[in-house]
Amino acid sequence: MGGPNLEVFKFGMYIMFPIAIMYYFGTNLDNRFSVHGFWPAPEQTNKVPFEKDEIHAELERLKSKRLEKRDRRLAAEAQMNGQAGEE
Repeated sequence: MGGPNLEVFKFGMYIMFPIAIMYYFGTNLDNRFSVHGFWPAPEQTNKVPFEKDEIHAELERLKSKRLEKRDRRLAAEAQMNGQAGEE
C-alpha cells in the first residue's frame, strides 16, 4: 500500500483539480467564449417608452403601420377577387 505521501498527494489532487478547472474556465470568459455579433447592439434593441408623449407617439406609429398593412392586404385581396371573377 501507499504511504502518507500518497494520501497527501491524493488529497491535494481532490482539492486542486476542481479549483484548477474553475480557475481555467472562470477567467477571461469574455475573450475565450464570446461570439462576435451575437448580442444586438444597443441601437438595434427595442426602447420601451416611459413618458406619456412617447407612449402615445409609439401607439400612433403602430396604428398607422397596422392600417397600412391592412390597406395593402385588402388591395391584394380585391385584386385577387378581380382576377378570379375574370376567369
